[in-house]
Amino acid sequence: MEFIVKSGTPEKQRSGCIVAGVFETRKLSAVAQQIDEVTQGAISAILRRGDLEGKPGQTLLLHNLAQLPSERVLLVGCGREKEFNENRYREIIAKSISALRDTGASEITSYLTELEVKGRDISWKVRQAVEIIESSLYRFDQMKSKPNNNRRALRRVILAVPKRSDLGTGEQAIKEGQAIADGVKLARDLGNLPGNICTPTYLAEQAIELGKTYNLKITILEKDDMQKLGMGSLLSVARGSRQPPKLIVLEYQGANENDAPVALVGKGLTFDAGGISIKPAANMDEMKYDMCGGASVLGAVKAAAELKLPLNVVGVIPSSENLPDGDANKPGDIVTSMSGQTVEVLNTDAEGRLILSDALTYTERYKPAAVIDIATLTGACVIALGAHASGLLANNDQLAREILNAGKYSFDRAWQLPLWDEYQKQLDSNFADMANIGGREGGAITAACFLARYTKNFKWAHLDVAGTAWKTGKDKGATGRPVPLLVQFLINRARQGGAENGA
Repeated sequence: MEFIVKSGTPEKQRSGCIVAGVFETRKLSAVAQQIDEVTQGAISAILRRGDLEGKPGQTLLLHNLAQLPSERVLLVGCGREKEFNENRYREIIAKSISALRDTGASEITSYLTELEVKGRDISWKVRQAVEIIESSLYRFDQMKSKPNNNRRALRRVILAVPKRSDLGTGEQAIKEGQAIADGVKLARDLGNLPGNICTPTYLAEQAIELGKTYNLKITILEKDDMQKLGMGSLLSVARGSRQPPKLIVLEYQGANENDAPVALVGKGLTFDAGGISIKPAANMDEMKYDMCGGASVLGAVKAAAELKLPLNVVGVIPSSENLPDGDANKPGDIVTSMSGQTVEVLNTDAEGRLILSDALTYTERYKPAAVIDIATLTGACVIALGAHASGLLANNDQLAREILNAGKYSFDRAWQLPLWDEYQKQLDSNFADMANIGGREGGAITAACFLARYTKNFKWAHLDVAGTAWKTGKDKGATGRPVPLLVQFLINRARQGGAENGA
């Protein structure tokens, strides 16, 4: 998709379609008003007939309006003007693309970017438009024998900015939006692939290809390497699978080699049947999404490299499968992690924390400035926060604020849960240093408490994306979250104002 920013009034735009907003009740936006004046009241006359009230998400496609060089005009309902906010803006951008998808327009000029969104500037509006348009047009059909190739598909989007002085800002916003959208697409593609194709080896191969494209240093640790390092926790999960485990490491250097990197650690369970503590059959196919944390690390590193961000980033992805087998973990088994701590495995389906614990210990060798792990870790987080916010827990308040602010700006939001010592008692074991589960109460918190025992030597935050990494039901598929949040966090860090920027 080609994105361009332009400044100019709608009567001068030759385009396949001009997109403008209408508020309730039939109140024209500034651009719709301009179109109405040029067409001698055609818009007002049509609205008076009741074709569109301006309710959120309503659309009305008009053709060949007199005195207007554009072939079409799409009017999009924006709801009440006083209630127009970030979420509504994102919704109408998506709705406009949905309405135009099956038309013959290969190019559009959208003036929705000129609508006033409280607290957000033209840079935010343009970048969000790019990300949302790319997301709305995303299709995963590479596994189908006959992919849907629409020859008249939308190929060019012109995003309007109010003044010529906004063009430079808009171009930078497009650059950032496209890099984020590319990272999201990579994460979605990997997440949507079936487990028989997207194996730990396949994930490692994708990292290697990424390294070739962006000149990244790639290290793949094999089973023997992990055994030498004492990664008994990670290896115990892989014992039930015929697929060899991988520890995938990507290093992006955008700053001085001596500068401490930001480390992103992503859970890469390419399929999770639960092991001996096997999951119910219903919806088990969705457990191919258990590697979405790892996929988001690949997507975020890709975006950082595309943007040439002036900072160093290390991505670490522990990857395996979790399947039942005669050699698989059994409830009651005790394993020794790379840190030397022992773990009683009371539930083999709480495997994500087992592979992450060794990955977090391994990450310590990079002396990171901050570590964020990303994992589809607990169903408890889905119960607590639903599908709208990722769960955030951290051992450093400043780091937590940076992540929350990045989430607010990118509209890839997180919500912080407590990481109090009182919860640690739920992990007590009679036979090992800790158990891998802490009971039903506060399950998302006790999972993070488990990981916290491996992060005492650095600033660390944990993102539980079990509710946000994919959608279920009719619209089933990976979302690519939290790539936008992670990239915004890295952008803020690169600007040396991560705690304040992006709020």
